[in-house]
Amino acid sequence: MRGLAAILGIGVLASLGAGAYVWTGSADDGQGGVMPESVDLVAGKALYAETCAACHGANLEGQDNWRSPGEDGRLPAPPHDETGHTWHHGDQVLFDYTKLGGRAVMAAQGMEFDSGMPGFGDQLSDQEIWNVLGYIKSTWPEEIQDMQAARTNGVPVN
Repeated sequence: MRGLAAILGIGVLASLGAGAYVWTGSADDGQGGVMPESVDLVAGKALYAETCAACHGANLEGQDNWRSPGEDGRLPAPPHDETGHTWHHGDQVLFDYTKLGGRAVMAAQGMEFDSGMPGFGDQLSDQEIWNVLGYIKSTWPEEIQDMQAARTNGVPVN
């Protein structure tokens, strides 16, 4: 399972043309790239339903054919459950992508990428973003949570 997940993760990153994301920090994060210890999962679930489910699915399942660009050249919204690649990224990458949007995050890394992911920094507070991400992470199996935590802490995961 891990080998297949790693291959899928590499394939998704390659198809995105994103290369490796290097976290350079974000304004006001104050967390050093790690989710705060205190997040409100109930509030996160409600915020996910309000702001994320329209694209990423009520059950975190993503859009159909999420690995293949649509007619507009953009990739559909990926799942946030364990079948997607969300867990392949550390906490700060997930936070920045949610707060700033895909295009801005990739531009900060010197890459042009026409992401369909908007930034929610003008709609959600930092704590609300962490609550949403905490909710998403809470739905993953323990093994996936452990691998994502290792990535957050800079530990290579096969």
